[in-house]
Amino acid sequence: MHILVVEDEKTLCDTIVRSLKHLAYSVDYCHDGKTAMEMLCIERFDLVVLDLNLPDADGMSVLKELRKNDSDTKVLILSARCEVADKVEGLDAGANDYLTKPFHLDELAARIRNLTLRRFTQNDVVLTCGELSFNTKSRKAYVSSEPLSLTRKETGILEYLMLNQGRPISQEEFLEHVWDSSVDNFSNSIRVHISALRKKLRSAMGYDPIHNRIGEGYVMEEKG
Repeated sequence: MHILVVEDEKTLCDTIVRSLKHLAYSVDYCHDGKTAMEMLCIERFDLVVLDLNLPDADGMSVLKELRKNDSDTKVLILSARCEVADKVEGLDAGANDYLTKPFHLDELAARIRNLTLRRFTQNDVVLTCGELSFNTKSRKAYVSSEPLSLTRKETGILEYLMLNQGRPISQEEFLEHVWDSSVDNFSNSIRVHISALRKKLRSAMGYDPIHNRIGEGYVMEEKG
């Protein structure tokens, strides 16, 4: 999942970013509203963690600008404002959730998990494909209850494929949802990580549930 964190408190922002990257999310960040608007114009994100009190343009302005053309990207507001009226205003403007500061990182992770699963009309915390399972809470993969050791990028790829089982995923789509903005669009990084993931799955499962459909992309399917 590709997440944008917009928070002007740099220490808090760094803490959130580190926490989410540790959970194998792809994360970009900025510290002001103007930069956030620019990033949202050129990049596609699955979810935005948005502070309201921002320099240059406040979070509410960012949210309203986003919602002019984008009703799909999930938005989780962070704010020290705890009045019901503030929460109602944010939700009415198009936010999907509202978290009051101070908060625990585990609660933030749970709310992000809930919103991203909801985006893919997926309600189960554990995703499955045959004997392969992925726990979206612990961010761990298992084959027949045995843990599967994956890198962060492999974890992100696996989650996205399992959320979209049966549908081919192009390299461009992986770039949008699993990689951050630092990756070179012409890099073979995606193929390298997918190849490594497929090798691990083949070794653990006895077959490869990921197939490369020429001209379409990579698709995950149960063994027929």
